[in-house]
Amino acid sequence: MVEDEVIAQVINLASKRNLQAEVYYQSSRDTPIEFANNRLKSLETKASEGIALRVIDGDRLGFASSSDLTRLEALVEAAVATAAVGDLVDFEFTKNVNSVTSESNYQPSSTEELVEVGKNFIERVRQYNPDILVDVSFHTRANQVKLSTTTDVYTERSSKTSSVILSGNLVKGEDFLQAYAYEVTRDRAPDYEAILAKLLQKYRYAQQGATITSGSYPVLFTPGAAASTIGRLFNTILSGRSVVQKSSPLADKLGQKVFDERVTVFEDPSIGSGACPVDDEGVPTSKKNLIDRGKVEQFYWDRRWAARGEVKSSGNGFRGGLSRPNPSLVNLGIVPGNTSVEDLIAGMDEGIIIDQVLGAGQSNQLAGEFSVNVDLGYKVEKGQIVGRIKNTMVAGNIFEAFDSLVDLSDRAEWVGSSSYLPHILFGKLGVAAKQ
Repeated sequence: MVEDEVIAQVINLASKRNLQAEVYYQSSRDTPIEFANNRLKSLETKASEGIALRVIDGDRLGFASSSDLTRLEALVEAAVATAAVGDLVDFEFTKNVNSVTSESNYQPSSTEELVEVGKNFIERVRQYNPDILVDVSFHTRANQVKLSTTTDVYTERSSKTSSVILSGNLVKGEDFLQAYAYEVTRDRAPDYEAILAKLLQKYRYAQQGATITSGSYPVLFTPGAAASTIGRLFNTILSGRSVVQKSSPLADKLGQKVFDERVTVFEDPSIGSGACPVDDEGVPTSKKNLIDRGKVEQFYWDRRWAARGEVKSSGNGFRGGLSRPNPSLVNLGIVPGNTSVEDLIAGMDEGIIIDQVLGAGQSNQLAGEFSVNVDLGYKVEKGQIVGRIKNTMVAGNIFEAFDSLVDLSDRAEWVGSSSYLPHILFGKLGVAAKQ
Protein backbone atom coordinates (compact mmCIF):
# COMPACT_ATOMS: atom_id res chain seq x y z
CA MET A 1 0.00 0.00 0.00
CA VAL A 2 1.27 3.48 -0.90
CA GLU A 3 0.02 4.90 2.39
CA ASP A 4 2.11 2.39 4.34
CA GLU A 5 5.23 3.66 2.55
CA VAL A 6 4.24 7.24 3.33
CA ILE A 7 3.69 6.48 7.01
CA ALA A 8 7.03 4.64 7.22
CA GLN A 9 8.83 7.57 5.59
CA VAL A 10 7.41 10.05 8.09
CA ILE A 11 8.35 7.81 11.02
CA ASN A 12 11.85 7.48 9.57
CA LEU A 13 12.24 11.25 9.08
CA ALA A 14 11.11 11.90 12.64
CA SER A 15 13.39 9.20 14.08
CA LYS A 16 16.41 10.77 12.35
CA ARG A 17 15.67 13.96 14.28
CA ASN A 18 15.32 12.06 17.58
CA LEU A 19 11.66 12.99 17.75
CA GLN A 20 8.86 10.96 19.22
CA ALA A 21 6.23 10.84 16.51
CA GLU A 22 2.64 9.77 15.97
CA VAL A 23 1.45 9.50 12.35
CA TYR A 24 -2.27 9.41 11.62
CA TYR A 25 -3.47 8.59 8.09
CA GLN A 26 -7.06 8.88 6.93
CA SER A 27 -8.69 8.24 3.57
CA SER A 28 -12.32 8.36 2.53
CA ARG A 29 -14.41 7.80 -0.55
CA ASP A 30 -17.95 9.14 -0.62
CA THR A 31 -20.67 8.79 -3.24
CA PRO A 32 -23.43 11.31 -2.51
CA ILE A 33 -26.71 11.25 -4.43
CA GLU A 34 -29.04 14.20 -3.93
CA PHE A 35 -32.69 14.70 -4.82
CA ALA A 36 -34.20 18.17 -4.25
CA ASN A 37 -37.82 19.25 -4.71
CA ASN A 38 -38.83 15.90 -6.22
CA ARG A 39 -36.00 15.85 -8.78
CA LEU A 40 -32.58 14.24 -9.04
CA LYS A 41 -30.12 17.06 -8.37
CA SER A 42 -26.63 15.55 -8.33
CA LEU A 43 -24.59 12.39 -8.10
CA GLU A 44 -20.83 12.27 -7.84
CA THR A 45 -17.94 10.55 -6.14
CA LYS A 46 -15.56 12.37 -3.80
CA ALA A 47 -12.27 11.00 -2.51
CA SER A 48 -9.81 12.46 -0.01
CA GLU A 49 -6.78 11.41 1.98
CA GLY A 50 -4.39 13.10 4.32
CA ILE A 51 -1.93 12.71 7.14
CA ALA A 52 -1.60 14.31 10.57
CA LEU A 53 1.62 14.33 12.56
CA ARG A 54 2.20 14.97 16.24
CA VAL A 55 5.78 15.15 17.51
CA ILE A 56 7.34 15.53 20.91
CA ASP A 57 10.53 17.58 20.56
CA GLY A 58 12.22 17.77 23.94
CA ASP A 59 9.42 18.87 26.22
CA ARG A 60 7.22 20.50 23.57
CA LEU A 61 4.36 19.20 21.46
CA GLY A 62 4.15 19.96 17.75
CA PHE A 63 1.46 19.29 15.20
CA ALA A 64 1.01 19.53 11.44
CA SER A 65 -1.29 18.02 8.84
CA SER A 66 -1.46 17.87 5.06
CA SER A 67 -3.43 16.38 2.20
CA ASP A 68 -0.27 16.44 0.04
CA LEU A 69 1.49 13.12 0.60
CA THR A 70 4.44 14.08 -1.60
CA ARG A 71 5.91 16.77 0.69
CA LEU A 72 6.69 14.71 3.76
CA GLU A 73 9.85 16.55 4.79
CA ALA A 74 7.87 19.80 4.80
CA LEU A 75 5.26 18.12 7.02
CA VAL A 76 7.91 17.14 9.58
CA GLU A 77 9.47 20.61 9.39
CA ALA A 78 6.09 22.20 10.09
CA ALA A 79 5.47 19.95 13.10
CA VAL A 80 8.92 20.79 14.51
CA ALA A 81 8.30 24.50 13.94
CA THR A 82 5.03 24.39 15.90
CA ALA A 83 6.74 22.46 18.69
CA ALA A 84 9.13 25.38 19.19
CA VAL A 85 6.19 27.52 20.27
CA GLY A 86 3.86 24.70 21.32
CA ASP A 87 2.53 23.59 24.67
CA LEU A 88 4.69 21.86 27.20
CA VAL A 89 3.91 18.19 26.72
CA ASP A 90 2.22 16.58 29.71
CA PHE A 91 1.46 13.13 28.28
CA GLU A 92 3.11 10.31 26.34
CA PHE A 93 2.12 8.69 23.07
CA THR A 94 0.56 5.24 23.33
CA LYS A 95 3.04 2.37 23.49
CA ASN A 96 3.13 -1.24 22.30
CA VAL A 97 -0.26 -1.68 20.64
CA ASN A 98 -1.00 -3.60 17.47
CA SER A 99 -4.55 -3.75 16.15
CA VAL A 100 -5.55 -4.53 12.57
CA THR A 101 -9.22 -4.92 11.66
CA SER A 102 -9.89 -6.77 8.43
CA GLU A 103 -11.86 -4.99 5.74
CA SER A 104 -15.52 -5.91 5.29
CA ASN A 105 -16.64 -7.74 2.15
CA TYR A 106 -19.93 -5.86 2.12
CA GLN A 107 -20.86 -4.37 -1.23
CA PRO A 108 -23.21 -1.36 -0.90
CA SER A 109 -26.01 -0.64 -3.33
CA SER A 110 -25.02 0.75 -6.72
CA THR A 111 -25.71 4.33 -7.75
CA GLU A 112 -28.40 3.10 -10.12
CA GLU A 113 -30.14 1.16 -7.35
CA LEU A 114 -30.10 4.15 -4.99
CA VAL A 115 -31.49 6.45 -7.67
CA GLU A 116 -34.43 4.04 -8.01
CA VAL A 117 -34.92 4.03 -4.23
CA GLY A 118 -34.98 7.83 -4.30
CA LYS A 119 -37.58 7.91 -7.09
CA ASN A 120 -39.70 5.42 -5.16
CA PHE A 121 -39.52 7.57 -2.02
CA ILE A 122 -40.73 10.60 -3.96
CA GLU A 123 -43.56 8.73 -5.64
CA ARG A 124 -44.87 7.24 -2.40
CA VAL A 125 -44.65 10.45 -0.36
CA ARG A 126 -46.54 12.29 -3.10
CA GLN A 127 -49.14 9.54 -3.16
CA TYR A 128 -49.80 10.47 0.47
CA ASN A 129 -49.81 14.21 -0.27
CA PRO A 130 -48.88 15.61 -3.70
CA ASP A 131 -48.14 19.04 -2.19
CA ILE A 132 -45.10 17.77 -0.27
CA LEU A 133 -41.76 18.64 -1.87
CA VAL A 134 -39.41 15.74 -1.25
CA ASP A 135 -35.64 15.83 -0.69
CA VAL A 136 -33.53 12.66 -0.48
CA SER A 137 -29.85 12.40 0.33
CA PHE A 138 -27.81 9.19 0.07
CA HIS A 139 -24.18 8.75 1.10
CA THR A 140 -22.12 5.61 0.60
CA ARG A 141 -18.79 5.97 2.39
CA ALA A 142 -15.65 3.88 2.66
CA ASN A 143 -13.20 5.07 5.33
CA GLN A 144 -9.77 3.87 6.35
CA VAL A 145 -7.64 4.96 9.31
CA LYS A 146 -4.07 3.97 10.09
CA LEU A 147 -1.91 5.02 13.04
CA SER A 148 1.79 4.45 13.61
CA THR A 149 4.19 5.77 16.24
CA THR A 150 7.85 5.64 17.18
CA THR A 151 6.64 3.91 20.36
CA ASP A 152 5.71 0.59 18.70
CA VAL A 153 2.08 1.28 17.85
CA TYR A 154 0.37 0.25 14.63
CA THR A 155 -3.38 0.23 14.19
CA GLU A 156 -5.53 -0.09 11.11
CA ARG A 157 -9.29 -0.08 10.68
CA SER A 158 -11.79 0.47 7.89
CA SER A 159 -15.53 0.84 7.57
CA LYS A 160 -18.26 0.95 4.93
CA THR A 161 -21.29 2.97 5.90
CA SER A 162 -24.52 3.94 4.18
CA SER A 163 -26.80 6.80 5.14
CA VAL A 164 -30.07 8.18 3.87
CA ILE A 165 -32.05 11.26 4.84
CA LEU A 166 -35.64 11.54 3.61
CA SER A 167 -37.30 14.89 4.19
CA GLY A 168 -40.44 16.64 3.06
CA ASN A 169 -41.40 20.30 2.90
CA LEU A 170 -45.07 21.24 3.02
CA VAL A 171 -46.12 24.87 2.60
CA LYS A 172 -49.67 26.07 3.22
CA GLY A 173 -49.94 29.83 3.13
CA GLU A 174 -47.63 31.10 5.86
CA ASP A 175 -47.37 27.68 7.47
CA PHE A 176 -44.21 25.68 6.74
CA LEU A 177 -43.70 22.11 7.90
CA GLN A 178 -40.47 20.22 7.38
CA ALA A 179 -40.27 16.63 8.60
CA TYR A 180 -37.44 14.19 8.15
CA ALA A 181 -36.33 10.63 8.89
CA TYR A 182 -32.92 9.09 8.48
CA GLU A 183 -30.66 6.15 9.22
CA VAL A 184 -26.94 5.40 9.20
CA THR A 185 -25.84 1.77 8.81
CA ARG A 186 -22.65 -0.21 8.52
CA ASP A 187 -22.21 -3.30 6.37
CA ARG A 188 -25.92 -3.37 5.51
CA ALA A 189 -28.47 -1.28 3.65
CA PRO A 190 -30.75 1.11 5.56
CA ASP A 191 -34.33 0.01 6.22
CA TYR A 192 -35.98 2.13 3.55
CA GLU A 193 -39.52 1.03 4.38
CA ALA A 194 -39.10 1.98 8.05
CA ILE A 195 -37.68 5.39 7.09
CA LEU A 196 -40.62 6.10 4.78
CA ALA A 197 -43.13 4.93 7.40
CA LYS A 198 -41.57 7.20 10.03
CA LEU A 199 -41.76 10.26 7.79
CA LEU A 200 -45.39 9.67 6.82
CA GLN A 201 -46.33 9.09 10.47
CA LYS A 202 -44.93 12.52 11.33
CA TYR A 203 -47.14 14.13 8.70
CA ARG A 204 -50.19 12.24 9.98
CA TYR A 205 -49.57 13.44 13.53
CA ALA A 206 -49.11 17.01 12.25
CA GLN A 207 -52.26 17.14 10.08
CA GLN A 208 -54.22 19.08 12.67
CA GLY A 209 -53.04 22.13 14.56
CA ALA A 210 -53.09 22.30 18.36
CA THR A 211 -52.29 24.90 20.98
CA ILE A 212 -50.89 24.83 24.47
CA THR A 213 -50.56 27.61 27.01
CA SER A 214 -47.26 28.33 28.74
CA GLY A 215 -46.70 26.38 31.93
CA SER A 216 -45.23 23.15 33.31
CA TYR A 217 -46.25 19.93 31.57
CA PRO A 218 -45.19 16.33 30.96
CA VAL A 219 -42.80 16.28 27.99
CA LEU A 220 -41.92 13.19 25.95
CA PHE A 221 -38.68 13.32 23.99
CA THR A 222 -38.36 11.01 20.99
CA PRO A 223 -34.87 9.44 20.60
CA GLY A 224 -33.96 12.02 17.94
CA ALA A 225 -34.98 14.97 20.11
CA ALA A 226 -33.34 13.40 23.16
CA ALA A 227 -30.06 13.01 21.25
CA SER A 228 -30.03 16.71 20.35
CA THR A 229 -30.72 17.87 23.91
CA ILE A 230 -30.25 15.37 26.74
CA GLY A 231 -27.65 13.29 24.91
CA ARG A 232 -25.66 16.34 23.84
CA LEU A 233 -25.64 17.63 27.41
CA PHE A 234 -24.46 14.26 28.77
CA ASN A 235 -21.71 14.26 26.14
CA THR A 236 -20.52 17.63 27.40
CA ILE A 237 -20.72 17.18 31.16
CA LEU A 238 -19.18 13.67 31.15
CA SER A 239 -16.11 14.73 29.17
CA GLY A 240 -12.82 14.68 31.04
CA ARG A 241 -11.96 17.97 29.40
CA SER A 242 -15.02 19.62 31.00
CA VAL A 243 -14.07 18.06 34.33
CA VAL A 244 -10.51 19.41 34.26
CA GLN A 245 -11.75 22.82 33.15
CA LYS A 246 -14.34 22.71 35.95
CA SER A 247 -17.11 23.52 33.48
CA SER A 248 -19.04 20.31 34.26
CA PRO A 249 -21.58 20.27 37.09
CA LEU A 250 -20.52 16.63 37.66
CA ALA A 251 -16.84 17.48 38.21
CA ASP A 252 -17.04 16.88 41.97
CA LYS A 253 -19.78 14.24 41.85
CA LEU A 254 -17.76 11.12 40.97
CA GLY A 255 -19.13 8.15 42.91
CA GLN A 256 -22.25 10.05 43.95
CA LYS A 257 -25.87 9.21 43.06
CA VAL A 258 -27.07 12.22 41.11
CA PHE A 259 -29.86 10.85 38.91
CA ASP A 260 -32.83 8.51 39.25
CA GLU A 261 -31.68 4.91 39.68
CA ARG A 262 -33.36 4.00 36.38
CA VAL A 263 -30.77 6.12 34.54
CA THR A 264 -27.74 4.29 33.16
CA VAL A 265 -25.68 6.11 30.52
CA PHE A 266 -23.10 4.04 28.67
CA GLU A 267 -20.72 3.86 25.72
CA ASP A 268 -20.31 0.62 23.76
CA PRO A 269 -17.64 0.89 21.02
CA SER A 270 -18.39 -2.65 19.85
CA ILE A 271 -21.81 -1.74 18.36
CA GLY A 272 -23.21 0.71 15.86
CA SER A 273 -21.88 2.09 12.60
CA GLY A 274 -18.98 3.83 14.36
CA ALA A 275 -17.74 0.71 16.18
CA CYS A 276 -13.96 0.55 16.58
CA PRO A 277 -11.49 -1.47 18.69
CA VAL A 278 -9.04 1.41 19.25
CA ASP A 279 -9.29 5.18 19.31
CA ASP A 280 -7.33 7.62 17.14
CA GLU A 281 -4.41 7.56 19.60
CA GLY A 282 -4.08 3.77 19.54
CA VAL A 283 -5.69 3.21 22.95
CA PRO A 284 -8.06 0.21 23.08
CA THR A 285 -11.72 1.15 23.46
CA SER A 286 -14.08 -0.54 25.91
CA LYS A 287 -17.69 -0.62 26.98
CA LYS A 288 -18.25 1.57 30.02
CA ASN A 289 -21.08 2.80 32.20
CA LEU A 290 -20.56 6.53 32.65
CA ILE A 291 -23.62 6.80 34.89
CA ASP A 292 -24.62 3.53 36.53
CA ARG A 293 -28.14 3.40 38.00
CA GLY A 294 -28.00 7.10 38.76
CA LYS A 295 -24.44 7.17 40.12
CA VAL A 296 -21.65 9.03 38.34
CA GLU A 297 -19.31 6.11 37.63
CA GLN A 298 -16.62 7.63 35.39
CA PHE A 299 -15.78 10.26 32.79
CA TYR A 300 -14.24 9.75 29.36
CA TRP A 301 -10.71 10.85 28.43
CA ASP A 302 -8.14 11.17 25.68
CA ARG A 303 -4.42 11.00 26.58
CA ARG A 304 -3.80 14.73 26.96
CA TRP A 305 -6.75 15.51 29.21
CA ALA A 306 -6.29 12.25 31.13
CA ALA A 307 -2.76 13.35 32.04
CA ARG A 308 -4.09 16.69 33.22
CA GLY A 309 -6.76 14.92 35.24
CA GLU A 310 -4.15 12.48 36.63
CA VAL A 311 -6.01 9.45 35.30
CA LYS A 312 -5.55 7.03 32.39
CA SER A 313 -7.03 7.49 28.93
CA SER A 314 -10.34 5.66 28.54
CA GLY A 315 -9.79 5.10 24.82
CA ASN A 316 -11.76 8.18 23.78
CA GLY A 317 -9.20 10.21 21.85
CA PHE A 318 -10.84 10.88 18.49
CA ARG A 319 -10.31 13.36 15.70
CA GLY A 320 -12.49 15.37 13.39
CA GLY A 321 -10.77 14.84 10.07
CA LEU A 322 -7.03 15.55 10.39
CA SER A 323 -7.30 17.56 13.59
CA ARG A 324 -5.69 16.93 16.96
CA PRO A 325 -7.40 14.30 19.14
CA ASN A 326 -9.92 15.39 21.74
CA PRO A 327 -12.16 13.49 24.16
CA SER A 328 -15.11 12.09 22.20
CA LEU A 329 -17.49 9.15 22.53
CA VAL A 330 -17.92 6.45 19.89
CA ASN A 331 -21.57 6.45 20.88
CA LEU A 332 -23.74 7.38 23.84
CA GLY A 333 -26.51 5.06 24.99
CA ILE A 334 -29.14 5.10 27.70
CA VAL A 335 -30.50 1.80 28.96
CA PRO A 336 -34.23 1.47 28.11
CA GLY A 337 -36.96 1.36 30.74
CA ASN A 338 -40.07 -0.77 31.16
CA THR A 339 -42.91 1.07 29.43
CA SER A 340 -43.93 1.00 25.78
CA VAL A 341 -44.05 4.29 23.88
CA GLU A 342 -47.79 3.79 23.42
CA ASP A 343 -48.32 3.45 27.17
CA LEU A 344 -46.15 6.48 27.91
CA ILE A 345 -48.36 8.57 25.63
CA ALA A 346 -51.55 7.00 26.97
CA GLY A 347 -50.57 8.04 30.48
CA MET A 348 -50.27 11.74 29.60
CA ASP A 349 -53.34 13.78 30.50
CA GLU A 350 -52.03 16.97 28.91
CA GLY A 351 -48.51 17.46 27.59
CA ILE A 352 -46.33 17.55 24.50
CA ILE A 353 -44.10 15.30 22.44
CA ILE A 354 -40.89 16.76 21.05
CA ASP A 355 -39.93 15.06 17.78
CA GLN A 356 -37.52 17.52 16.12
CA VAL A 357 -35.66 20.47 17.61
CA LEU A 358 -34.16 23.54 15.96
CA GLY A 359 -30.38 23.47 16.28
CA ALA A 360 -28.73 22.23 19.44
CA GLY A 361 -30.51 24.66 21.74
CA GLN A 362 -28.96 26.90 24.33
CA SER A 363 -27.69 25.65 27.64
CA ASN A 364 -25.85 26.77 30.74
CA GLN A 365 -23.89 23.58 31.24
CA LEU A 366 -22.43 24.75 34.55
CA ALA A 367 -25.95 24.54 35.94
CA GLY A 368 -27.01 21.57 33.78
CA GLU A 369 -29.64 23.70 32.06
CA PHE A 370 -31.05 23.34 28.56
CA SER A 371 -33.60 25.10 26.37
CA VAL A 372 -34.72 24.16 22.88
CA ASN A 373 -37.04 25.50 20.23
CA VAL A 374 -39.47 22.82 19.08
CA ASP A 375 -39.18 22.32 15.32
CA LEU A 376 -41.78 19.55 15.21
CA GLY A 377 -43.87 18.65 18.22
CA TYR A 378 -47.33 17.36 19.08
CA LYS A 379 -49.95 18.09 21.71
CA VAL A 380 -51.24 15.17 23.80
CA GLU A 381 -54.65 15.33 25.45
CA LYS A 382 -56.02 12.49 27.57
CA GLY A 383 -53.53 10.02 26.13
CA GLN A 384 -54.11 10.93 22.47
CA ILE A 385 -52.00 12.90 20.00
CA VAL A 386 -54.33 15.67 18.82
CA GLY A 387 -52.13 17.76 16.52
CA ARG A 388 -49.02 19.78 15.88
CA ILE A 389 -47.83 22.59 18.13
CA LYS A 390 -45.90 25.61 16.83
CA ASN A 391 -43.89 28.51 18.27
CA THR A 392 -43.00 26.53 21.36
CA MET A 393 -39.89 26.33 23.51
CA VAL A 394 -39.04 23.83 26.26
CA ALA A 395 -36.55 24.51 29.02
CA GLY A 396 -35.33 22.68 32.07
CA ASN A 397 -32.50 21.56 34.28
CA ILE A 398 -31.13 18.08 33.62
CA PHE A 399 -31.06 17.21 37.34
CA GLU A 400 -34.59 18.45 38.03
CA ALA A 401 -35.84 16.86 34.81
CA PHE A 402 -34.66 13.40 35.85
CA ASP A 403 -36.07 13.99 39.34
CA SER A 404 -39.45 14.09 37.59
CA LEU A 405 -38.71 11.12 35.30
CA VAL A 406 -41.88 9.14 34.56
CA ASP A 407 -40.09 6.39 32.64
CA LEU A 408 -37.95 5.46 29.69
CA SER A 409 -39.47 3.50 26.83
CA ASP A 410 -38.77 -0.21 26.66
CA ARG A 411 -36.86 0.02 23.36
CA ALA A 412 -33.93 2.16 22.28
CA GLU A 413 -33.31 3.39 18.74
CA TRP A 414 -30.21 4.43 16.86
CA VAL A 415 -30.07 8.13 16.06
CA GLY A 416 -27.46 8.50 13.34
CA SER A 417 -24.24 6.74 14.23
CA SER A 418 -23.55 8.07 17.70
CA SER A 419 -26.69 7.83 19.88
CA TYR A 420 -28.69 4.82 21.05
CA LEU A 421 -31.59 6.15 23.09
CA PRO A 422 -35.14 5.33 24.21
CA HIS A 423 -38.04 7.76 24.39
CA ILE A 424 -37.81 9.72 27.65
CA LEU A 425 -40.89 11.05 29.47
CA PHE A 426 -40.37 13.77 32.06
CA GLY A 427 -43.27 14.60 34.34
CA LYS A 428 -42.64 18.32 34.54
CA LEU A 429 -40.74 20.69 32.27
CA GLY A 430 -41.24 24.36 31.48
CA VAL A 431 -43.07 25.02 28.21
CA ALA A 432 -43.25 28.51 26.72
CA ALA A 433 -45.76 28.94 23.88
CA LYS A 434 -46.36 31.95 21.69
CA GLN A 435 -50.00 32.16 20.67
